[in-house]
Amino acid sequence: MIEEKFDAIVIGAGMSGNAAAYTMASRGMKVLQLERGEYPGSKNVQGAIMYADMLEKIIPDFRDDAPLERHLVEQRFWMMDDTSHTGMHYRSDDFNEAKPNRYTIIRAQFDKWFSRKVRAAGATVLCETTVTELAHDTSGKVIGVRTDRTGGVIFADVVVLAEGVNGLLGTRAELREMPKPETVALAVKEMHFLPEEVIDQRFGLKGDEGCVIEAAGTISRGMTGLAFLYTNKESISLGIGCLVSDFAAKMESPYVLLDMFKNHPSVRPLIKGSEVKEYAAHLIPEGGYKAIPQLFGDGWVVVGDAAQLNNAVHREGSNLAMTSGRIAGEAIFQVKSRRDPMTRENLALYKTMLDNSFIVKDLKKYKDMPALLHTNSQHFFKTYPQLMSQAAQNFMRVDGTPKIDKEKATTAAFIRARSRWGLVSDAVRLAFAWR
Repeated sequence: MIEEKFDAIVIGAGMSGNAAAYTMASRGMKVLQLERGEYPGSKNVQGAIMYADMLEKIIPDFRDDAPLERHLVEQRFWMMDDTSHTGMHYRSDDFNEAKPNRYTIIRAQFDKWFSRKVRAAGATVLCETTVTELAHDTSGKVIGVRTDRTGGVIFADVVVLAEGVNGLLGTRAELREMPKPETVALAVKEMHFLPEEVIDQRFGLKGDEGCVIEAAGTISRGMTGLAFLYTNKESISLGIGCLVSDFAAKMESPYVLLDMFKNHPSVRPLIKGSEVKEYAAHLIPEGGYKAIPQLFGDGWVVVGDAAQLNNAVHREGSNLAMTSGRIAGEAIFQVKSRRDPMTRENLALYKTMLDNSFIVKDLKKYKDMPALLHTNSQHFFKTYPQLMSQAAQNFMRVDGTPKIDKEKATTAAFIRARSRWGLVSDAVRLAFAWR
């Protein structure tokens, strides 16, 4: 069993944990990283979007050897009813740049690569190791951890909690509350394998170009949720997620929703003939700014999903995780460089730096959006998608009906569904939540 003392212990080897461990180790700090999985990324079989700018601030030359799938040149947004979708998309050749902005990745491969970088930076990484509790001194300060391995306390000046949204360590230690069902989404995903040339043809891509589709509407059966489809080199990541509280209230099955999405007329042709090899489910923080817990204390900080750092409006999670891990590592290094103790007062620097970053500024901007969507999910995820589909079909169907009558019918349908006051109220509340 390890008996030496470390400058920092990082719990978890996901995006935020790897970013924190690498940032500190690369600055000469003595770092121990503990991961309960068989290897970093073993719990992540799904694809994801990786934001280059955030990783570039940590590992500037990551493109030289990182396992990247495709760089994204097109984003599609779909509002779906049961048989159609109303959508918009943006595609630009500007994204075929020397250093692309976004990539699709396979998390299992990417996390292992990131962990190798952490080791190369000098950190000690132990997998298949579960931290059972935090160790405290007589004043209550965190001074290390206990694990399921034989031996006593592993001591450190500071512990970084990067254990994910459903990590129990922080809640058992009463450092933060258990996430509430209305602030957490359950997402189910599948990996559909197809030849690279088939993916290129179906999505109009070439080389390493990639496309992302994000969709909302009746596919979530009136629950607050989002479906997605990412193109990888030889596979398609496909999934859907809804709030845990909605699943419980409506007694819906996540896999039933996923099956509906796969078999939707707009999606089915894109994955036709694919071979499904992987299936996974995981929790995603969705509470936004108002769900952020206490982020620091005597001898500890919390980062990434464990800190509820996810921008649901822009579907950004990995970049917030990496950035919060980097900022935590930089703050801890600054405190150590001053030879100051890792007290609550000194580790408040992490919160100050986080508040000055895009993370908190973005989450604060949309602080009212989660509650608005949750309390009006039937309207935003069922009523309006159906109305938009009806309006689009009414506009495009030529059947001899005068256009003025079609416009009146569309207007009347919206008023019947929501009333004039309801339409105005929804628009005003959405505008204020978005501002």
